[in-house]
Amino acid sequence: MLMRFADPADAAKAKLRLEELGDVVPEIRSLRADLDELRTDVSWDLHLRTTHHDADDLRAYQAHPAHIELGGWLRPLLTSRAVVDYTPG
Repeated sequence: MLMRFADPADAAKAKLRLEELGDVVPEIRSLRADLDELRTDVSWDLHLRTTHHDADDLRAYQAHPAHIELGGWLRPLLTSRAVVDYTPG
């Protein structure tokens, strides 16, 4: 997922909160959050990558109360986001 914030300074707090999900949601196999470093016109502020055993685990992660709570805090801070869900080949 790529995220763009209304205030790019919010990205650092979001990164920390997202990283905490890895310790709380058992369906997350791996989680990586990275902040943009170059701040160009085409940059996004935050990149999040999670991996899951299968699509059912992804859906369980999305339905987990900690994910829902974080989303409620995060979504109002965003101006846009982009997601790619895929199965590695």
